[in-house]
Amino acid sequence: MEFIDLKAQQDRIRPQIDAAIKRVLDHGGYIMGPEVAELERMLAEYVGVRHAIGCASGTDALLLPLLAYGVGPGDAVFTTPFTFFATCEMIALTGATPIFVDIDPVTFNIDPVKLEEAIQQLTSPNAANNDSKLKTQNSKLIPKGIIPVDLFGLPADYAKIMAIAEKHGLFVLEDAAQAFGAEYQGRRAPGLAHVGATSFFPAKPLGCYGDGGAVFTDDDVLAKKMRSLLMHGKGADKYNNVRIGLNARLDTLQAAILIEKLKIYPEETALRQEVAKRYTAALAQGTNGVITPHLPDGSVSAWAQYTLRCKDRDVLQSNLKQAGIPSMVYYVKPMHLLDAMAYLGYKEGDFPVTELAARTVLSLPFFPYLSRDEVEKVARTVNRLAGSQGAHTESNYRG
Repeated sequence: MEFIDLKAQQDRIRPQIDAAIKRVLDHGGYIMGPEVAELERMLAEYVGVRHAIGCASGTDALLLPLLAYGVGPGDAVFTTPFTFFATCEMIALTGATPIFVDIDPVTFNIDPVKLEEAIQQLTSPNAANNDSKLKTQNSKLIPKGIIPVDLFGLPADYAKIMAIAEKHGLFVLEDAAQAFGAEYQGRRAPGLAHVGATSFFPAKPLGCYGDGGAVFTDDDVLAKKMRSLLMHGKGADKYNNVRIGLNARLDTLQAAILIEKLKIYPEETALRQEVAKRYTAALAQGTNGVITPHLPDGSVSAWAQYTLRCKDRDVLQSNLKQAGIPSMVYYVKPMHLLDAMAYLGYKEGDFPVTELAARTVLSLPFFPYLSRDEVEKVARTVNRLAGSQGAHTESNYRG
């Protein structure tokens, strides 16, 4: 059994993919060819925003908005410690300071209540001398923005986050690397904030055959800046560079592949919902030491992963491996405990909900073409192996 079977999708649309690649080879527009503009049009229409801008990776999709907002040394950007490194890495790369905020124990996304507390703590008159998790290093940081992460495909609570941002004059950059097309209160990710980013890494819900990403916004001025930054900060004339930028263009070949994959994406999204429902129905909730994913009212997950919370996670994962069932842990080590983030001064125990999640989450095999029999096999095995671990309820995960 595969953890993510990318070949199943490729087998389904291989003729269309081959034809799309051939068209690019025939016209020879390998950089910024016509497929890039066509993909951007389709992406913007699907998400429901004015601007979608293809770029070279999901990491670039995070960096471009930060640069466009002028984020740099002395700025603070609030984000979650329960994510992939690129989220906080790009904040640090600009010279700004990542300020971590603990997560909600049920959704795994940034906790709006704790976010408000962190902002107020940083902006209080004695923030520089505050013995807190904000690590201002005796200098006054200026709050600049917020990067919520739509973890495992589930959108964060943007109604509350955007209200907090407006109150404090901050921008919000939606990290929807795992959540393209997910829904929150009738709107699609990554169109839920001032600007959104997604990744087209092959294993993502909408993935290409290499690296790729995109940024999304309704802000015309911001979009113009990001398009400039995308190509070495070019102005109206490509040889008149008006700002320091990047070489972060999306390859035409990847755009051509994504066009064909986007055509079947609505159907694949529906298939993901069905696979998730089968898992949830088949897993013995709570009584066998596992808690299945929670979907808040008004939210539709893109289901990048189907992630359990497990008592004795490492034992269960080892036993699943022996039974021939692959699984993954996202993420073993929270961001505030990584060696690269040590300079911020965080320590174990600073974010107890995140740290508990890192010890208890386990993602099961998941992709649109996972069969009913395969889902039932995985669920039966989890139920059998986890049953001896005893009951575990939601309250056990509230750190």
